[in-house]
Amino acid sequence: MGMKILAVGALLLASPATAAAMHIMEGFLPKEHALAWLGAVLPFVVYGVYRINRVLARYPERKMLLGLAAAFIFVLSALKVPSVAGSSSHPTGVGLGAILFGPAVSSVLSGIVLLFQAFLLAHGGLTTWGANTFAMGVAGSFAAWGTFRLALALGCPERLAVFTAALLGDWLTYAVTAGQLALAFPDPVGGFAAAYAKFIGIFAFTQLPLAVGEGLISVVVYSALLRYGEQGIIPVWWKGTEPAGR
Repeated sequence: MGMKILAVGALLLASPATAAAMHIMEGFLPKEHALAWLGAVLPFVVYGVYRINRVLARYPERKMLLGLAAAFIFVLSALKVPSVAGSSSHPTGVGLGAILFGPAVSSVLSGIVLLFQAFLLAHGGLTTWGANTFAMGVAGSFAAWGTFRLALALGCPERLAVFTAALLGDWLTYAVTAGQLALAFPDPVGGFAAAYAKFIGIFAFTQLPLAVGEGLISVVVYSALLRYGEQGIIPVWWKGTEPAGR
């Protein structure tokens, strides 16, 4: 199995037209794993929908900012670099959404984006939607949101907090994706741990620099939002008395 994992990875790296078309591709996970990840992600999605309805009912003017956060996730997560074993590396964009609206809302935005990408770009899939949404939407968003709040509490400069949150949210997404693949395809000798080391090791070649780039882009967009907020064009509501929440 170990040699097979590396062989599949090498094949995908050599075939970008195929490998670059998915997160975890359609039908790649065993049925039991796909259903388990779907069950795991649904409570977060339900709560996220509740949070969106609550925010927009009270502040309908935030629809544009919500749409911008979704578009940011869509564009960044569509920038694909071939990686290993039925998956791909790419920025996620979830850090900014989590900072602006909280991780539950960002989870829903990620799920919506993944559905559109599965239908329109053959990127990901319906059977793997739960796994991909859990890795990118839930794990990535909560990691980014927690990092941002902790960094600010420790006195970190705001833009550095944004950079760190986006960076770690991206990295955790792929740490979880590697775990999902290792659970589905454990090494026959070393089991989960050996398979995880192989998956995360190959992801690291592309994901480490991509995460740095995502952090920098997130800071640029965040700074632009602050600038427009100071001009009164958009409300800078996440910085004052009303934090984004969970």
